[in-house]
Amino acid sequence: MASTKEYLDFVMEQLSGLDELSSRAMMGTYILYYRGRIFGGIYDDRLLVKPVPMALRLMPDAEMELPYNGAKEMILVDNVDDRQFLCELVESMWEELPMKKSKKKKGI
Repeated sequence: MASTKEYLDFVMEQLSGLDELSSRAMMGTYILYYRGRIFGGIYDDRLLVKPVPMALRLMPDAEMELPYNGAKEMILVDNVDDRQFLCELVESMWEELPMKKSKKKKGI
């Protein structure tokens, strides 16, 4: 089952208090970015975030789920109706998220 644009729009609206928030469609899912770093995605109309230490502390009882077969487990955010919690979660995760990998130019 692919993710719907409606669910993406709902999650993005819930996170609208954050600056520099963006998404990118990818093979039936949506990758979510905050200030240039990937923090999670929408997979089969589920919001999943990277299992960084701060996210695990804020959601100690959250379920871990696979976004798709062969992927690493991510944290299921089942409290998407709480706008304040979502914004605090993403903001607090930012420091622990990996930096965007730079593409190295190959010499001739």
